[in-house]
Amino acid sequence: QVQLVESGGALVQPGGSLRLSCAASESFFTYYTMGWYRQTPEKQRGLLATVEYGGITTYADSVRGRFTISRDNAKNTVYLQMNNLKPEDTAVYYCNRVPPLPLTTPYWGQGTQVTVSS
Repeated sequence: QVQLVESGGALVQPGGSLRLSCAASESFFTYYTMGWYRQTPEKQRGLLATVEYGGITTYADSVRGRFTISRDNAKNTVYLQMNNLKPEDTAVYYCNRVPPLPLTTPYWGQGTQVTVSS
């Protein structure tokens, strides 16, 4: 059974940092490129960063230089280190494969809420 569990979200002040984690089932994680996505009530779920199984990473312009994606293949876990957070980073953050499974499938976790506010 596929399982994705995101964690690490919190309320943080502008300029602060958070580290998100996403634990996945082995069958879902192994050999696949993984990504972090985020969604707000105003915007569709969008891709922020990707990490290939071998560690190569890509970033959206909005987070490049502030966020760092990484993965631990032994733990089937992908991370997102977020620094210099801004109010516009407030969103629910999800992980999934890249390209992602359809939203209509059960292969999405509950997400983790990040709120950046003073």
